[in-house]
Amino acid sequence: MPKKTIFTQDKADKFLSKYIKIAKSELTKNLQQVQKATNKLKYPLVLKIISQKALHKTDIGGIKICNNEQELEQSYQQLEKTANKKRLKPYKILTQEFIKGKELIIGIKKDPTFQHVIMLGLGGIFVEILKDVTFRACPITLKDAQEMIDDLKGNKIIYGTRNQPSININKLKQTLVKVSQIPQKKKNILELDINPLIANEKDVIAVDTRIVFE
Repeated sequence: MPKKTIFTQDKADKFLSKYIKIAKSELTKNLQQVQKATNKLKYPLVLKIISQKALHKTDIGGIKICNNEQELEQSYQQLEKTANKKRLKPYKILTQEFIKGKELIIGIKKDPTFQHVIMLGLGGIFVEILKDVTFRACPITLKDAQEMIDDLKGNKIIYGTRNQPSININKLKQTLVKVSQIPQKKKNILELDINPLIANEKDVIAVDTRIVFE
């Protein structure tokens, strides 16, 4: 088996920031550093466990949303307990801005037949339940990106309904195109996950990322 290199969110964010918009964050080692990060990042905030042993943070309760300093301290202590209980050392805590919007997923997979393909889907943590996804071979054009959006059964969530506004379609298409071009420069990518990608009226921002290289 060829050796794989996995970029957890801190490294994946840094890598992807050259191509797309990433949520603002600070990588912290202790509660004091987390509290200091609130000078730059305003409430509400998201705390996440970052560890090679916890690539699916939601599954272990490794993500907390905090609305004030009291919740921040409680959440940090809970994440410490989780990390120790699950034996996740070494680990760090990522302190991240909270972004409101619709949850989407963008992924890259290296297919044995088609080489790199890009996926767009709805759902965030519910993507496996909804199974509302579409694929194209990389790289794609803006026209391909538009077709991918239209392929989704739940595209009304993207375009908006009477009570909900449309997300920024142009920025979503631009993000899809830019992500689809990454394997041209980094051919050793096996998997790339942006889940969720948060989309609203103004912007499209990656809030959780992971990359696997061969």
